[in-house]
Amino acid sequence: MIIYGKQVCLYALMNHPQKIKTVYVAKKNILPKDLFHIYHKKIKFLEEKWAQSMARGGNHQGILLEIEEFKECSFLEVKQSRFIVVLDGLTDVGNIGSIVRSAYALGVDAIIVSGVRQLNMAAVARSSSGALLDMPLMISHTILDHFNELGQIGFCIYGASMEGEAVASLTFASKRVLVLGSEGRGLSAKVSARLDTKVSIEMRRTFDSLNVSAAAAILIHRMVYAVK
Repeated sequence: MIIYGKQVCLYALMNHPQKIKTVYVAKKNILPKDLFHIYHKKIKFLEEKWAQSMARGGNHQGILLEIEEFKECSFLEVKQSRFIVVLDGLTDVGNIGSIVRSAYALGVDAIIVSGVRQLNMAAVARSSSGALLDMPLMISHTILDHFNELGQIGFCIYGASMEGEAVASLTFASKRVLVLGSEGRGLSAKVSARLDTKVSIEMRRTFDSLNVSAAAAILIHRMVYAVK
């Protein structure tokens, strides 16, 4: 898997040395001296045109990494969590990465992505600023079955909806799932029917809605601290 960009690459180099296969450098002095010393045997210098080709035109900022392929966690691991976020049909890797970043920073234990066939993990890693490398994540093709299993072991399932109860007025079960719908359609009908409670963010001014990643950060923060 190839990732690029200064922030995500430096994060991976500092926190996941075991995952690093090759360090591609296309800009002088992009690496701090200590990292250059640690990885000097794995460093390859590239001309700009080759760096652009590897990044497929993306903004590589002078550094790219070849790292181990992302490994999804298992549902068995997910079930050991206390707070799970489910992304129902989200496809924009920028939004997904932003949610992964907020979820990791704020204390979510695991993420399930449903309603997609596959996910560009390299792009999610970049947009999460590297948080994906530390966040347990799996793709589910049978999310309703997974909801049933989670319900059987005591999880309460909350879904973000404009028609939901104001999140600021609620307290949440200690074992909880937050479901976020797609950017355009919101929650799918099948998933919506499986929720225990719908939650919303009360708006002070009239406006359609928040971006899903901004809404996710607000809801996650509330659900981390407002626990029964």
